[in-house]
Amino acid sequence: MTSAVAATPILGFHHVAIIVSDYLRSKRFYCEILGARILAETYRAERQSYKLDLAFADGSQIELFSFPEPPPRVSQPEACGLRHLAFKVENIQSAVKYLAQYQIECEPIRIDPLTGKQFTFFQDPDGLPLEFYCL
Repeated sequence: MTSAVAATPILGFHHVAIIVSDYLRSKRFYCEILGARILAETYRAERQSYKLDLAFADGSQIELFSFPEPPPRVSQPEACGLRHLAFKVENIQSAVKYLAQYQIECEPIRIDPLTGKQFTFFQDPDGLPLEFYCL
């Protein structure tokens, strides 16, 4: 006797939340350099914290949070937790050149051995690993 398995209700991810050490620096990075659009900006006095809701052209979102004195991020390459955040790009060489205008260095472009797609890594102002992944 088999039972019917319900289809998953998950449609995809809505947002990624990032705690930043310098709110204004990270706001500039994600908005002015990476091109995120501000959906909402809220100051929560009881938490001494900003919450910034950002969106990209495809509808994906990032929430930036600021808290007083957040602990440093674990930085070992294979530490448990969020490994990296990947952004879709159509032309990886153009994306790398774009970041270079802002003195943001990318690792050498590599090829994903499983998909054959090009990718490279760079960092946000707090050292969070970010990736450009070519469609």
